[in-house]
Amino acid sequence: MARQASAGQQPDAVFVTDVPDLIQPEEYQDHPAGRLVRLRITVGEGGVEILGDALRPRAVEEALRWLEEGPWEQMLCG
Repeated sequence: MARQASAGQQPDAVFVTDVPDLIQPEEYQDHPAGRLVRLRITVGEGGVEILGDALRPRAVEEALRWLEEGPWEQMLCG
């Protein structure tokens, strides 16, 4: 999930076909409870981008929701 922060908006999910992976499939077996979450924060000319990946998408959604900024891009997996 990637998110571009901008002031004063409620978070909305925008579904996209591709978001970079921060967690590789070979790591799944090391985290059988599904608690692995990775966030990458990048500051650029366009603002702050937060990219999140988790074995359980709800964990990333909750982490991004506390920012109360939006929208965020989300890829459906499975």
